[in-house]
Amino acid sequence: MTQQVVWWQKYGTLAQMAQATVALLGFVAILLQINEIRAGNRATSARTAFLGYTELAFRNPKFAQPDYEAIKVGNREERVQYESFVSYFLYACEETIAAFRDKREWLASCDYDLKPHLAFLCEKEQAQPAYLATYGAETQQWVKTSMKTASVTPPDCKLGKT
Repeated sequence: MTQQVVWWQKYGTLAQMAQATVALLGFVAILLQINEIRAGNRATSARTAFLGYTELAFRNPKFAQPDYEAIKVGNREERVQYESFVSYFLYACEETIAAFRDKREWLASCDYDLKPHLAFLCEKEQAQPAYLATYGAETQQWVKTSMKTASVTPPDCKLGKT
């Protein structure tokens, strides 16, 4: 004589199914929490990087709003400091733009601060293409688009009228 198997006997009791559902929901909640923590850490890191850049700009106004022609003919130490300043700026913007994609004010701030450095970046890209390659594809595209918008093109790499 065969007994007919009821569906809940095949898959488990209602209590077992409820326990599995609660465990699955708990796992999903943990994944969401990890994602939120990761986003919070990235935002904190980006704010810290941008704050560091802002402090560096405050301490070095000659690099924040540069006379690039004077820096080019200046001593080697000053040129290296300026290149490091621009590198820190690009890094800070790369981090903040990635962390705050939905907040356009960060991109606007970086756009505003980028413009005085476009001549340097144009010349650097022409002489050493590997320099910009050290940044992410989005940052590279952002810089190249900004150069095009401002009419900064080789060989003279001068800021055009915008």
